[in-house]
Amino acid sequence: MCNIITVKLKKHLLSNVDREEHSMKIDNLKKPGLFAAGVLFGTAGIKILTSKDAKKLYTNCTAAVLRAKSCIMKTATTVQENCEDIYADAKTINETKYNTEEVVLDSVDENEEA
Repeated sequence: MCNIITVKLKKHLLSNVDREEHSMKIDNLKKPGLFAAGVLFGTAGIKILTSKDAKKLYTNCTAAVLRAKSCIMKTATTVQENCEDIYADAKTINETKYNTEEVVLDSVDENEEA
């Protein structure tokens, strides 16, 4: 019985070793292939990125971003002005209310003294 288990275990271990060796062969071929593909795509990418059409695209995109920035800044300025107006109105309302309460309290104090 022990011999059967030992034989099966050896076969299992050998098959794992074979798998590792096989995968190592694939890994050994995979890395240089990936490097070569990266170099190829990198070289092609540089050629594409430095072309006249690409520069035209970059210019148009930059112009669009600048237009968007201008629009956003106008909106932000409008919102800021509206907030300043709201704040000023709120201060005026509070000052008026405070002065009115002060007058009412003064008149109550005068009535109590009399």
